Amino acid sequence: MTAPLAAVPRFHLAMPVDDLDAARLFYGGVLGLEQGRSSDAWVDWNLHGHQFVTHLATERVRRIHNPVDGHEVPVPHFGLILPVPEFQELAERLRTAGIDFVIEPYVRFEGEKGEQWTMFLLDPAGNALEFKAFADDSQVFAV
Repeated sequence: MTAPLAAVPRFHLAMPVDDLDAARLFYGGVLGLEQGRSSDAWVDWNLHGHQFVTHLATERVRRIHNPVDGHEVPVPHFGLILPVPEFQELAERLRTAGIDFVIEPYVRFEGEKGEQWTMFLLDPAGNALEFKAFADDSQVFAV
């Protein structure tokens, strides 16, 4: 899941995890992210050219949900916007790995502005992830 560097700034995101070995299995094994530098307290991951870091922590973030298109979307969450074929490939990889979805892959806002495939899942530490793919990528910020 590595992508070439884009002309736009890359983000850095640090997320708490309670087990770095489980994070390595999930982010490296299941999601297929390339591992970067690490220590006994954190691991850097290449998330499509962005620096995503799993930090060993014992505190949990309070989770809330917001209703979106008939589903209870977990907040906070993070993820990627992928091309549709890559989204479908990832959804199949997650199913094959036996990952339980919070929200199964489906088309949200079908026939409307911003129509998109979306899915939500939790990493082993309970962090919520969303992966999505827009039918028309030019509508990512459509109002």
